[in-house]
Amino acid sequence: MIPKIILGAGPKATQRTIAYLFGKGRSNEHTDPHLVASWNGFAPDPGRSPHRNPKDVQAQLVAQLDQPVKMLGDKAPRDTVWHCPVRAAPEDPILSDGQWADIARRMVAAAGIAPEGDEEACRWVAVRHADDHIHIAATLVRHDGRRPERGYDQRAVQREARSIEADYGLRRLKPGDGTGAKRLTSKEHFKAKRLGQGAAARDVLRLRVRRAVAAASDEAELFALLESTGVAVRFKRGPSGDALGCNFALPHDTNDKGEPVFYAGSTLAPDLSLPKIRKSLATTSPEPVTVRPGNPWHQATAAAERIPHHLTHGDDQTAQGQLVLLGATLDLLPLTAPTTAKAELERAAVAFERATRSRIAADLASTHALRRGIQTIWRDRPSDGDGSGIAMLLDTVLTAVVLAMHWHRTHRHAQQEAAAEQALVHLQVAYAQVAEPVLTGLAQRAPSPQMKHRYAHHLQQAVPEHAERILNDPAWDALTAVLAEAEAAGHNATTVLGQALDQRTLDDAHSPARALTWRIRRLGDRHAPGPRAQAARARSTTHRAAAPIHSAAPPPPPPPQAPSARRR
Repeated sequence: MIPKIILGAGPKATQRTIAYLFGKGRSNEHTDPHLVASWNGFAPDPGRSPHRNPKDVQAQLVAQLDQPVKMLGDKAPRDTVWHCPVRAAPEDPILSDGQWADIARRMVAAAGIAPEGDEEACRWVAVRHADDHIHIAATLVRHDGRRPERGYDQRAVQREARSIEADYGLRRLKPGDGTGAKRLTSKEHFKAKRLGQGAAARDVLRLRVRRAVAAASDEAELFALLESTGVAVRFKRGPSGDALGCNFALPHDTNDKGEPVFYAGSTLAPDLSLPKIRKSLATTSPEPVTVRPGNPWHQATAAAERIPHHLTHGDDQTAQGQLVLLGATLDLLPLTAPTTAKAELERAAVAFERATRSRIAADLASTHALRRGIQTIWRDRPSDGDGSGIAMLLDTVLTAVVLAMHWHRTHRHAQQEAAAEQALVHLQVAYAQVAEPVLTGLAQRAPSPQMKHRYAHHLQQAVPEHAERILNDPAWDALTAVLAEAEAAGHNATTVLGQALDQRTLDDAHSPARALTWRIRRLGDRHAPGPRAQAARARSTTHRAAAPIHSAAPPPPPPPQAPSARRR
């Protein structure tokens, strides 16, 4: 249940509000508008007075609501109307008028508009014009001439909404911390519906600006990217001419005068104001950086593997910075993914957006490597061969999102935890769409039964506690294929397997063979032996018929081990 408070000012604020509530709505969405409750229980009802002119009844209702305000004359407050729509979730049962009346009384009491038993409280009415919501309208002067004590009324009605949800068996929403993006107004929602648009302009802008910030290395590139995606930018400048803020608009989203409707960045999301965008861009310098040659997908995956460690061992500020980076990664992944997975990755990015912000300030200092890696993939679109590159990156991102969900849970960030959990569902579907064809192709290249038997022996020696699960895993054939590839590149199968096992525990892995497949595929690529090792391998072929060849260089130390996280 979602309550939202809107204040109205001016001598005709009550008249405008009541006219809207008993009118047809902006898109004829109001059906059978009528009172379900009022301050005295018998206020005139413009919707249920068949023998009177509805306009006359509206005027009478407005006059009665405004009476305490008019008595103050020039001393009346600037804001005279308190308007609070209260909407149930689509899956909630349809409530009766009596139930909505009870909800309205609880809301005005919680907000301080009309505390229970207070005979001098403000005047108010609750109007229902749809199955799923009511509108509460009150005037902000009490019968005794004082103003209501409604400090922090938005928080108060939100708390009361959570209690109402429990009492009526409605969908339980999560308490927030004030860092969520601004919700769509009814006007925006119905405008998009009227125009046949799949998403409202505010939501489209939020996604496009977030993607541009994730992809850009400086302000110039950011605004060039926005222009290329059809986003108009208007700057707010100070007396010196410096840009202090910026507003965004879509050319097709216009007002009644045909002018573009601009949204301030901070109203799209708290982290999209110009100062916060600049802070985010400061983590990616435009100067070229020397990057060692290698597979960009593998390098991005290696950088993404550090996120779980930061979330479990880093301080809160560093962890929050990793969540910002994880969100930027999800924003760009749909642009580089196979067509089959784009839709689910889009949904995952939209869902996880809420999980990227909390009251904890983000330290972005540790985010350079992955940000650059993802930007490289987005810009250069490197070949991904059989698709294993994005599959292993998604595998790592899945683990990071699981850890993000746990991190938010420990910090009691209910909305963020729910957002991460929702994103995880979409990522699981996208991962299956990407990974299953790759694993099937690898399984078709599985080595001979003799080699598979040898690898099984290695597993039983290295991880006896997991060997049976791995050997019975559907991805076992794919794992043997990448082990054979590693050996063909000059690696010792036991050594590479040990390195893969050391990266992260398999205790909670949904598919331990699949997890090891991606790790070994990447290890075999990153640590391939040099020409001398290859020559030595060729000279000693006759001496190693039954034994694997060791890499010429000693294996690097394994990365820090992250705690177990369920691989969905």
